[in-house]
Amino acid sequence: RCYLMDWSHLDSTAAIMFWKFDLNNTSHIDQLLDREGVTLRELMEEEDVLQECKAQNRKLLLFLSKDHCMQELVTLITEEPPADLEEKTRFKFPNIACELLTSDVALINDKLGGDESLLEKLYHFLEQEPPLNPLLASFFSKTIGNLIARKTDQVISFLRKKHNFISLVLNHIDASAMMDLLLRLISCVEPALLRMEVLNWLNEERLIQRLTELMHTGRDEERQSNASQTLCDIIRLSRDQANQLSEVTEPDPLLAVLESQENVAELLKNMFEGERTEASVVNGTQVLLTLLESRRSGLEGLMDLYSQGCERSYTVNSSILRAIEPHIKDFQQLLLNPPTRSAILTTVGVLEQPLGSARLHVARLVASLLQTCDLSICQEICRLNTMDLLLDLFFKYTWNNFLHLQVELCVASILNHSAHADLQNPGLQNHEERPLFQHCRLVQRILGAWEENDKIQAEGGRRRGNMGHLTRIANTVVQNLEKGLAHSQINDLIKELPEDCRGRWESFVGETLRETNRRNTVDLVSTHNLHSSSEDDDMESPFPNDLSIQQAFSDYQIQQMTANFVDQFGFNDEEFSEHDENINAAFDRIAEINFNIDANAAAFEACCKERIQQFDDCEEEEDIWDEKEINYATQIKARSRYSTWMIYPGWTASFGETEVSSSSAWGGSPQQDGEGPQDTSWASFTEFQPFSR
Repeated sequence: RCYLMDWSHLDSTAAIMFWKFDLNNTSHIDQLLDREGVTLRELMEEEDVLQECKAQNRKLLLFLSKDHCMQELVTLITEEPPADLEEKTRFKFPNIACELLTSDVALINDKLGGDESLLEKLYHFLEQEPPLNPLLASFFSKTIGNLIARKTDQVISFLRKKHNFISLVLNHIDASAMMDLLLRLISCVEPALLRMEVLNWLNEERLIQRLTELMHTGRDEERQSNASQTLCDIIRLSRDQANQLSEVTEPDPLLAVLESQENVAELLKNMFEGERTEASVVNGTQVLLTLLESRRSGLEGLMDLYSQGCERSYTVNSSILRAIEPHIKDFQQLLLNPPTRSAILTTVGVLEQPLGSARLHVARLVASLLQTCDLSICQEICRLNTMDLLLDLFFKYTWNNFLHLQVELCVASILNHSAHADLQNPGLQNHEERPLFQHCRLVQRILGAWEENDKIQAEGGRRRGNMGHLTRIANTVVQNLEKGLAHSQINDLIKELPEDCRGRWESFVGETLRETNRRNTVDLVSTHNLHSSSEDDDMESPFPNDLSIQQAFSDYQIQQMTANFVDQFGFNDEEFSEHDENINAAFDRIAEINFNIDANAAAFEACCKERIQQFDDCEEEEDIWDEKEINYATQIKARSRYSTWMIYPGWTASFGETEVSSSSAWGGSPQQDGEGPQDTSWASFTEFQPFSR
């Protein structure tokens, strides 16, 4: 419905309020544009100029698209503002200018992409000597990137005429904005036919080879890092687009060069030629890891490895592996003699010789190479005894969980790959696991580290940080020993152990490891497994401090999510079944819970009557606005009781006496000193019988 306002009924006060609150919808920018001689700077001072531009304000767009305005906008994003301006406002107008130029308005896109003088002015920004102002570089990259996506034909045609375009971009690769610009050229060009033309043009300009050259040890670290990241992003983008664009039959020329044996060999040469710096090793290895990517990394990749083995692994281009194989010995040398690093202070003390990013990346590379299941690569790793070095580092750097995960991946890969290879080539039995069990002495290392950790904890020390991963490695060995495809070979190797070692291993598997696994599979959801009984008051808690609890929870977090993981988490697939016979499945476990508190019913009722205050409607209602003295002591102490207390079903909870503030947490009055027994003002959990399943 439309209502006409009768102004005759409005008194003067209402009229004043109408104008005071500016209910008129006329934009202030429109008023400025109606004024003769208005400047671009005046409009850019208005707070809603960007909003009006994106809202397609016709008067504003016509003004902005004038030649002198477009020239000024481009100048703002490509030339340094005066240095004498205040720092917080120095880049105000360049930022607004960039937002206006990239507001994705057709009139501005058409003007900027269709005017070659404006494109020349933009391009001139690249012709400056490095380093570029990083903020202006980001404005430039964003503007050109928007034009590549919106005015593709005009901009690509313009850039292809500039024979030094790629050279200028790579000359400024130390600015991350240039990296973004290259990726825009590769990923934002449509249709597919035009994109292939752009890829061929970039390949003709030898983009990949020139980026690889920037990985040389003699280059500065910023250029190396950005070149490495660019190559990694190109690999991922090219592979993703190859999977998505099924209509394109022509292979990606950039990806073909990246995966070629010649280019990988050149990359490795640049990494190891001259002085081996940590930056060159790390940046180069990141490219190799991206080329070897076969599945999700980290813990998710570990789950895939356990569940799939080598049967469903991604087939890595053999040219990549053949180029890496001769340099495995160079990576091995890095494990022995890494780039020098100074001592660092950690939360567990001073580390005189840190592991370093170089050795960590070598460990990641070895894990990735083993996951390819390439026989020649795996044999070379065994011949060089690389796993022995990695296990040395595993037990030396007990708090580096990044390293621990990679070593665990290596062990799992060897056991899974050995079984897979034995099925295909029965004559190659034990070619990998034998060195692991004999030369690397994996079983002896596990037993020794476990016993040493038990000794440290018995003396009051903290649990070592690699024990969670060591538990998983031990479980991997046991699983392959019992039901793995190579179980007979592993059984033979276990039997070849010295008698005392074999006896210790059997005892460890049957008792220590079994108990550890039981403790690590606690149900964190159900709280009815919590036991707190009077006879347990004097028994020492299995986790006496917060660090132990946190470590146990860490162990729980990294445990393998097996097929029955949902059962361990308190649910069962049958509970969600629609079959009639399972309608009561959700209530099956209720019968297992014993709520036996009859013996203490009287004590419980007495406690409730003593602690719970009855509501009295006759009492004078409290004024919530009255000022009162706020005492935070009670809140802090009460909160502290819970801040370090976690419920772990299946464990014994020990509730000792705790000092509380003078204010009762249950609302009762505190006892005065010397007047009878001291009231702790806290519920006594030791008076209840334990709940049991």
